Amino acid sequence: MLNNLTPVVRNLLIVNVVLFILKRQGFNDDWLMLHYFEAPDFHIYQLVSYLFIHADLGHIFGNMFALFMFGPLLERLWGAKRFIIFYFVCGIGAGLLYSVIHYFELSELRRITEVCLQDPTPLNLTSYASHQGFSDLLGGRPMTVDLVKQYYSQVLSSGVLEGASGAIFGILMAFGMLFPNTELFMFLIPFPIKAKYFVTLYGLYELYAGIQRSHGDNVAHFAHVGGMLFAFILIRYWGSQRNNFY
Repeated sequence: MLNNLTPVVRNLLIVNVVLFILKRQGFNDDWLMLHYFEAPDFHIYQLVSYLFIHADLGHIFGNMFALFMFGPLLERLWGAKRFIIFYFVCGIGAGLLYSVIHYFELSELRRITEVCLQDPTPLNLTSYASHQGFSDLLGGRPMTVDLVKQYYSQVLSSGVLEGASGAIFGILMAFGMLFPNTELFMFLIPFPIKAKYFVTLYGLYELYAGIQRSHGDNVAHFAHVGGMLFAFILIRYWGSQRNNFY
């Protein structure tokens, strides 16, 4: 089965696995993760490097298994050059959409932080602490401008993105568009399902999960949606090369 791997897919698998092993050995990969663009640790190269960093074994296994299953077929169809372009466009696009969504999620915090820093009256500082829910943590101590800056900086630095999921969801979208009638046998689904239905349902779920994001959900659902969106746009731009596969 490994002999069926195509060159680009094989190299992507190797790089991801090697970096994951290094991480398990203590390698600090924080500088490779995609930090929020307003955070001090953000660098433009992270829009690419974050695709090769994974949080844990389940994270990398899921992504690499999907790459292993669906990637070679697309690479053979398009060729190595076009597949590489597609992979990174979807991955970068996923990171961009995630960052844009995160920007709007922080809009209210950004607004009240600016108000507090521009007019740091005791009332504004106390209201800020109360609004963010850490008045009790102060233990009766007054809120200060330095604490506001420190808290806001920590929030900006906490919104990191890692993993190849955006690119992988782009690959899933491509498979569903180019091979819509291929029947897939998926884990936990007791019957075969056509690729077009599976991809559509999966995409709708990710959109719903992103909008209704529950407490404690650390999955970057909008990055997944972004990968699928950029895949759709790119494939439409290129034009479908094949409509049916059985």
